[in-house]
Amino acid sequence: MDLRQLRYFVQIFESGNVSRAAEVLRIAQPSLSQQIKQLEEELGVELLVRHARGVTATERGQQLYDHARRILDEVDHAKKNVRSQTLAPSGRVSVGLPTSAARGLSLPLFEVMARRLPNVTLHLVEAMTGFLDELIQAGRLDVALLYNHKAFEHVAWTEMMSEDLMLFVAKDSPMVRRKSVPFRKVFASDRIALPGRPNVLRVVIEQLAARHDVTLTVKDCDSLPAISKLVCDANYMAVMPHFAFTDELKRGEMVAIPIVDPVPSWTLAVVVSQRTMNARGSEAVARIMADLIAEMVEQGTWRAKLHGDKVTAER
Repeated sequence: MDLRQLRYFVQIFESGNVSRAAEVLRIAQPSLSQQIKQLEEELGVELLVRHARGVTATERGQQLYDHARRILDEVDHAKKNVRSQTLAPSGRVSVGLPTSAARGLSLPLFEVMARRLPNVTLHLVEAMTGFLDELIQAGRLDVALLYNHKAFEHVAWTEMMSEDLMLFVAKDSPMVRRKSVPFRKVFASDRIALPGRPNVLRVVIEQLAARHDVTLTVKDCDSLPAISKLVCDANYMAVMPHFAFTDELKRGEMVAIPIVDPVPSWTLAVVVSQRTMNARGSEAVARIMADLIAEMVEQGTWRAKLHGDKVTAER
């Protein structure tokens, strides 16, 4: 059994017809049939049942197809990875951004990517951190920015910075003159909008509340635009990182107030899947994203504390 025979068998299986498979493979039909016959003789089983409409796989044929498909995919993956090491980064890279960071980071990321990696096609995915975590573990995302990242297999990461969570109120709220608000007083109100579980922000707040014997009475809302609307138009308050509502703050629609005693915070990390089909492109995008985030923090655009000096993603 060799890779050529496996490719022939997979093509026949997927075509459902030997003559159609021969056309795709650009080989003579008798030669293709002979290769499959030799494969069946070697394995000692019948793989395909011939009939007037084409061919149908036997149970053993289905088993071989499942194995062959995985083997051929791995071979193709290996070729792409090896070849990519000698070429400039290119191809498609999927990047996951948390909802609270997507609005402020998306445009700068697209702009810097166009300058520095013109041959890479960026596919941006916005979602809550818990969902991004699942996607990158499953290999369905190449790169992601995650809050409070926990180590798991098949990823590499660079911890970037720490970010405090703040209280957001409407511009006409009686609290706008306060320089800070104690954590307990924030959640004495029943008009707080927070993302629901398993969102990382909700977990951070619930853990702090449990440690300080604070009962939460909040409105669950997994939409950042909806939370913004609740704060600006319905006299609700929200707990978010400063970066989440940069536009509303610039327009004077909201005011951000530091939360103290204790200060809720989280860490951010740039994460790369080791299951990516474009390792070179993914690593290049991760480095650029890490550099861009660090630059935004240094310029004061993103209110956070970098961990150490300006960093790039390490692999």
